[in-house]
Amino acid sequence: MALLTSRFADGLAVGPDLVTSAESAIGQALTGLSGPADLVCFFICGDDPDDVTRAGQRAMQMAPGAHVIGCSATGVIGDARGVELNPSVSAWAATLDGTRVTPFALETLRSEDRFVVVGLPERGHDDRVAVILADPYSFPTDAFVEHSAEVLGNLPLIGGLANGLQGRGSVRLFADGEVYTEGAIGVMLSGPIAVSTVVSQGCRPIGPTMVVTGVEENLLLELAGQPALARLEEIVSALEEDDRELVASGLQIGLAIDEYAERHERGDFLIRGVLGIDPEREAVAIGDMVEIGRTVRFQVRDAETADEDLYELLDAHRESFGRVDGALLFSCNGRGSSMFGSADHDALALRDTLGPIGVAGFFAAGEVGPVGGQNHVHGFTASILVFSVGGAHPYSP
Repeated sequence: MALLTSRFADGLAVGPDLVTSAESAIGQALTGLSGPADLVCFFICGDDPDDVTRAGQRAMQMAPGAHVIGCSATGVIGDARGVELNPSVSAWAATLDGTRVTPFALETLRSEDRFVVVGLPERGHDDRVAVILADPYSFPTDAFVEHSAEVLGNLPLIGGLANGLQGRGSVRLFADGEVYTEGAIGVMLSGPIAVSTVVSQGCRPIGPTMVVTGVEENLLLELAGQPALARLEEIVSALEEDDRELVASGLQIGLAIDEYAERHERGDFLIRGVLGIDPEREAVAIGDMVEIGRTVRFQVRDAETADEDLYELLDAHRESFGRVDGALLFSCNGRGSSMFGSADHDALALRDTLGPIGVAGFFAAGEVGPVGGQNHVHGFTASILVFSVGGAHPYSP
């Protein structure tokens, strides 16, 4: 059910007829608005890519006066619920009161020995945030996001990697009447709008912080002057049995955001996965490139830690920014029922902390959001774009 008489509203419909579900979800969101929609976002989970396409086309037809974007997904979020791996559509509509909405579609072209992304709108002095939805199979999201500052400056990027239940080839992206089967789409929001971001990585540090003293590409060779593998084994041997099991199920490493901080605790790191070990070289392979001198700390992730982290960040956001009107939620498809035992967890966390606001989103194959003032692609993360009521915001030029 959509939130009534608001600047932001959401809708959710579940059922095998995706066109009917799209009509219902979009209708709920539009009905819940107190004024005309300026931006509509929708997310579709369906078995047949052709059915997803038809539902997306119908969704775009239902709000002719608004900019409309959407994508396919393996699960959707709306009405304080998550629906995974079942035919469903969620929708979100916003009345943005003078905000400039600029849609874009990105494609990758080869130029000599490198790829070039084209399609970004020209930057304006009053740009606040860009929302991006990308096909993970055809668009170089990691490289684009990690180097986004070269083109976008300090503009925050928020969004997620789309997917489809059939995997490669089943992704569909939608923007203002057009259907895309590759690349990325999104919108730039500019002008008088109060927005902020929350990125919950949900990890807990283990062992001490250490300086990288030996590295080769993504292989950590030495940590604090000792072989990296020996350091890791020393840390794991000192853990309780429960934490050892968490290490075995998926060890992470945190890269310190602020090298000059006196202490580095939870939330002070950019989280990356530990990919494996090289026993011969006593090295640890991680999912990023780091330089000698970087401060790192191993991390574990479990449902309790992820729950606590998300609630703490949302509570802190509410205290800092006051009343919130709406939000877009991009939650990793490894969260939901597989992590928390319920697909509703992240949606309910927003309802519990920020109130009965208009929230919709999807379960992503990777999440985009800023950490430490820089845009990154994440995993097992909840990336949230929050729309506040009036007042200043952190992205003023």
